[in-house]
Amino acid sequence: MDKFSGQKRAAAHLFPPIDPFDQRMLDVGDGHHIYVEQCGNPKGAPVVVLHGGPGGGCSPAMRRYFDPKDWRIILFDQRGCGRSRPHATIRNNTTWHLVDDIERIRNTLGIERWAVFGGSWGATLALIYAEAHPGRVGYLALRGVFLSMQRELDWFYGGGAGQFWPDQWSRFVTPIPEEERGDLIAAYNRRLFCGDLMTETRYARAWAAWENALASMESDGMGGESPADYARAFARLENHYFANRGFLEEDGQILRDLHRIAHIPGTVVQGRYDMICPPLSAHRLTSGWPSGRLHMIRNAGHALSEGGISEELVRVMKGVGQARDKFGL
Repeated sequence: MDKFSGQKRAAAHLFPPIDPFDQRMLDVGDGHHIYVEQCGNPKGAPVVVLHGGPGGGCSPAMRRYFDPKDWRIILFDQRGCGRSRPHATIRNNTTWHLVDDIERIRNTLGIERWAVFGGSWGATLALIYAEAHPGRVGYLALRGVFLSMQRELDWFYGGGAGQFWPDQWSRFVTPIPEEERGDLIAAYNRRLFCGDLMTETRYARAWAAWENALASMESDGMGGESPADYARAFARLENHYFANRGFLEEDGQILRDLHRIAHIPGTVVQGRYDMICPPLSAHRLTSGWPSGRLHMIRNAGHALSEGGISEELVRVMKGVGQARDKFGL
């Protein structure tokens, strides 16, 4: 089976490519302008799509998880990444800035209530946003749950995942002196923000390569080198957020505040063999969320592009779009 077969299977479940009917740069203050686009049916059920990372940016493929006849699809690049400006900056860039940006988009577009769709860090942000503004969310569709907890960071940056991918783990830790390997997030932080563009880019590519290698069940660990601009934004922003533990008040805050979204229906689509965000977080989330349902996908890892994950997300969103009144959309 070639390494593109999973992506081909995923694409087979998606709706045909579409172009936006609206694209804009939205001034959200603090010196930031974020890229926002709308696709599909302007009178359809509104859904906002939250990309991963932090720092990943949205892509045209993300438009294709929704029937364009039923959905008004809103995508945006979070602060500092993609087409948003300034690029790769951490200035005025925290979880709470992003929550405010989502609300600004909703108000600017005149939307009363919408569905929120996000995976990985996008699932984290979706949950935090919903807990902050529960009256604005009609449905939550989440994939590859990350709760921004210390145990999750320890798993991925402390050697847990490295026991399954020792070759890639070695490539990730080797650029760091042995005496600094006890805290790889801090060690990479010193280099990603050293002020020398070449050094920052070199370490950014190493940071991105570690995550990319583990994203898919079909990965051979050799996903190729990310473009410099993408890698630098992705690594700097992700490291910044992880170094600050997601800017949450306490470890486990999302689980602590689940009572705020107890009434909001939602679905979690989780790969059984997700090496980046292991299924424990999805299980704990749905165990404490009365209206949330967990769909565990066998033979799937973390990536949105995995066939089983894409198929299930398309199925879920098709049903929600056709029953929009039930969810107040």
